[in-house]
Amino acid sequence: MLPTPVAVLHRQDASVPPNRLARPFRSELNCWAPDHPPGRALSVSGACIPCLRRWFPGRYETVIRSQAGSIAKSAPRFPSGTICSRREDGPVQERLVPNYVITPPATSAVPVKGTDQLFPVRRIFCVGRNYAEHAIEMGSDPTREPPFYFTKPFDAVVTGGADMPYPSATKSLHHEMELVVAIGKGGKNIAIADALSHVWGYCCGLDMTRRDLQNEAKKTGRPWDMGKGFDLSAPMGDLIPAAGFDPSKGKIELKVNGKVTQTSDLSKLIWSVPEVIANLSELVELQPGDLIMTGTPEGVAAVVKGDVLEGIVEGVGEVKTKIV
Repeated sequence: MLPTPVAVLHRQDASVPPNRLARPFRSELNCWAPDHPPGRALSVSGACIPCLRRWFPGRYETVIRSQAGSIAKSAPRFPSGTICSRREDGPVQERLVPNYVITPPATSAVPVKGTDQLFPVRRIFCVGRNYAEHAIEMGSDPTREPPFYFTKPFDAVVTGGADMPYPSATKSLHHEMELVVAIGKGGKNIAIADALSHVWGYCCGLDMTRRDLQNEAKKTGRPWDMGKGFDLSAPMGDLIPAAGFDPSKGKIELKVNGKVTQTSDLSKLIWSVPEVIANLSELVELQPGDLIMTGTPEGVAAVVKGDVLEGIVEGVGEVKTKIV
């Protein structure tokens, strides 16, 4: 069965032009407009935006998805904000969509290695002081205290080896190399034995930190948000699927301008990946799209504009960015 566009109409009611939306697709590469100009680029729905705008002047906003079946051949009047479609074997289906007062934020995503697929990011949780040597260098007790967490906004992600701008309001930007866990199945109060079944995949990540702001927050007992959760503070490499990777061991390393600054092994995590997932799921219900940055080993240090950061986790891949 060939895909058919589903139109979303906004602002005014609009009638479907006769015989315009009734045509089935010949293929996903052909616009279903009978008078579609040759050579015009198509949208992912199989219908080109210029044709749709021509039919719905001032009314058509976007084609949001494709669905198997055919658009209703009768020409009903669609209420504003309604998705209207009909499957080959069913009646007209209508579903209201939100009428946002501002444009919703774009989804951040991490590429999947070797494919054109993307992993949408919902939230980013970070585990604090999860390597004993790092806890010591930060002036903390390295004993196995309960894990604690801070967060970064979902749009802090930087992918594809893109440059990272040196952030404002700091004179001490530090790198922290980490293994990142991508949650594919949600849950709460997850058992340690079941934790890895909730993982979609893994990637390398950098928890970039405005250390001076974080240190000041520590002294005053204030939250770390502005030290950790600033814009573009989470460069990440491509994701790999979880199957075949063992997060309990493997080299983790970061080089700055070709010189090793951080090196350790995942076996030295104070709280293992399954333990972190289980513990965090007791505090919040994990959801598909959540990322967990599992902590950094010793060797964190300041970087400046022009520095090139290259990190690896054995069996996962790499992360790379330049500070500009």
